[in-house]
Formats: sequence, C-alpha cells, structure tokens
Amino acid sequence: MKKMMKVFALMMAAMMLLGSAAMAETDLEYVKAKGKLVVGITDFEPMDYKDESGAWVGFDADVAKAFAESLGVEVEFIEIEWDNKILELDSKAIDCVWNGMTLTDEVKSAMETSNAYCNNAQVVVLAADKAAAYADVPSLSGLTFAVEAGSAGEAEIDALGYNKVAVTSQAAALMEVAGGTADAAVIDALMAGAMVGEGTNYANLTYSLSLNSEEYGVGFRKGSDLAAALNDFFKAAYADGTLIACAEAYGVQAALIAQE
Repeated sequence: MKKMMKVFALMMAAMMLLGSAAMAETDLEYVKAKGKLVVGITDFEPMDYKDESGAWVGFDADVAKAFAESLGVEVEFIEIEWDNKILELDSKAIDCVWNGMTLTDEVKSAMETSNAYCNNAQVVVLAADKAAAYADVPSLSGLTFAVEAGSAGEAEIDALGYNKVAVTSQAAALMEVAGGTADAAVIDALMAGAMVGEGTNYANLTYSLSLNSEEYGVGFRKGSDLAAALNDFFKAAYADGTLIACAEAYGVQAALIAQE
C-alpha cells in the first residue's frame, strides 16, 4: 500500500511539473507581458553608439527599435561587459545580444541565434606610418594586440598565440593603440571603416589586413521563440526596403546579407 501511495505521489508530482511547463510563458510572451525588449550592447560605431543627445543610435540600434515596435513593446539598451554576454542573457538581465555579434560556434551553442544579417571580418588596426612593415600575418608575431575580452578578435589572436591586452570594448582597444600602450588592435571591419582613417578621430591609424571572414547575428536565450520572430521581421523589412535604407544610412549596405 505504501509503495502504491509513493508511486501515486510521484505520478502526481510529475503531472504538476508537466502542467507547470505547459503554463510557462514563452520568451515572446514574457517580453510582451513586461512591455519591454532589453537589448545588451557595447559602444560600437556604426552598430550601437550614442548621438549628441545621448540616445543610442546605429544600424543595430535602429533595427532593434523597429523590431521592438513590431512586437508592440518599448526597447531598452543596456551596456554590458562583452565577456559576460551569455550570463547576462541567461539571468534575464537582458533579452538579447544585438551588437554586431559574430556567429561563432560558442555563441551558437549557448544562444538561440537569428539568421545572419551582415558580413564582417576581424582586421588589424595599427599606426599608419608603420603599416607597410606588417603586410602579412607572420610579420605581426612580435606585436602586442589590444582586443575586446570575449570577442572574435581575441579568439583570432589567441589562435595565433600572439601577445594581447584584453580590454572592455573595441573602442577601448583603439584607444590603447592611439595612446601607444599597444602596438595594434584587432576589431570588426565595420567598426574600423567607421572609426579609423582620414576624417575620423583616429586619422593616424589604418587597417588593411584581415584575419578571417564572419557573419553577424542576434542572440537570444536558448530555445527562445524571439529568434524566429526576428527572422520573420528581417525578411519583411528587407522585402519592403526599410532594412536596406537603414544600412545605407550608416554606410553598411555593402555588408548587408539578403533576407529571403
């Protein structure tokens, strides 16, 4: 009798757990219920950066605003430590990572990711007057590189076994090179195109050597239905031209991947 009661209790507990799981809200429902999509970013022009009024703008920021609007919710941008992006996501401190994020194997195994929307590469940035001496990857071996902790750039330098200084952002990596505390930096090509060279704050720096090729995607919690919702949004926004127009506004149209 006691054995039968124990089995019955276990069955009831299992049924309660199944019922709770069935009642659990999806990520899309969770975001809609709280009325806000919280987006984890870093300062990364031309994808996410602040304008003169202090508002977040950029290709990623503007598309995130439009996606949130399509869901009927507001958007909130939170600066995160890039190395902690997965922890921030899983703890629900943020709802997605939308910041020119490279779709690495680690990212794809830890997050539910959107379709790729932009092409990119990791490029070497260094003083323009020294660039001629570093025309290939082997010639870089004696340099110390500033890299964003947890970034694709850091992964490239680690794979090469070269010396590095890990900093909090790609913007900080550029500052290290400009200040002479690092010989070079490895950052995203899209950022380098916007922030390095003539007409920028880093006119004395240049880039030319690419270490890889890669694609950007947006990351959500594992199993999140928001990824599929964003893919649908990408397709619609590409088809009606709004995604292309936004890319042109920030000079990244050449990197945009067709959404079909």
